[in-house]
Amino acid sequence: MGKLDGQVAIVTGAGKGIGRAIALALGAEGARVAVNYLSSAAAAEEVAATINGESGQDRAFAIKANVSDPVESRDLIKKVLERWGRLDIMVNNAGITRDRSIRKMTDEDWLEVIQTNLNAVFFCTTAAMQPMIEQKYGRIINISSMNGQTAAFGQANYGASKGGIIAFSKTAALELARFNITVNVVAPGFTMTDMLAKVPENVQEQIKSRIPMGRFGKPEEVAKAVVFLAADGDYITGAQINVNGGAYM
Repeated sequence: MGKLDGQVAIVTGAGKGIGRAIALALGAEGARVAVNYLSSAAAAEEVAATINGESGQDRAFAIKANVSDPVESRDLIKKVLERWGRLDIMVNNAGITRDRSIRKMTDEDWLEVIQTNLNAVFFCTTAAMQPMIEQKYGRIINISSMNGQTAAFGQANYGASKGGIIAFSKTAALELARFNITVNVVAPGFTMTDMLAKVPENVQEQIKSRIPMGRFGKPEEVAKAVVFLAADGDYITGAQINVNGGAYM
C-alpha cells in the first residue's frame, strides 16, 4: 500500500521536468493524479499512462488548462472534482521564464511571468481550498525557487513571482490551518531539466562550482520533498523546504 492511497492530487505543469517527477512520485504512492498541461499533450498523456500502468485503472488522466487564466484554472479543479469527487493535494508547479535585465525587460515579459507563475497559484489555490475546507483536509504545495529567495541577474520578473509565492503561502497557511489544510513551499535550486540542459556546458560548470554539493539537483529529489509534505507533513505549514544542494542557505 502507498502512503497516499485513496487521495486525489492535481499537479500543474506536469508534462515535463519537475512537474512530471512530482506527478509520478505521487502516483507511485497510490494517489490518483490529474496531470495538467498547456502545450505538452503527448508528454502529459505519457505521464498519465505510466501511473495507470497496464491495469488500465482510472488512477491518472491528462487535462489541458491554462492555469494563468482564472476561468480555466478554476474549471480544472471543477473537472477533477466531477471525476473523482474530492481533492486532497494541490501542487502548483506551472511556471515560465522570460529572462532579461530590467533595462531590457518589456511590460509583456513582466506580466506574462507574473500571471503564469504567481497569479495562477492564487487562482488554483482559491478554487482548491473550497472542497478541502468542506472535507476538513488538504495539502497545498507550491513550487517556488531559490531565485525567489536570492538575487538572480535577469530574473526580476521570475524572482518577484517566486518570492511572491513564498509570501502568499505563509498567509494562506495562517488562514487555512484551522481547516486542517497545510500550505507549504518547495524551493528548488538548479535542477537538471530540459531548460538547464540547454545551457552551454562551460556555463553549467561555472554554476556547479558555486553549489556546495557540486552537482545539479534531480527532478526526483524535488518530488521527494513534495511527497513528504503530502504524506508526512501533518504538523508542517507555512514552511519552505530548500532543495538546492546548499546553493542558498
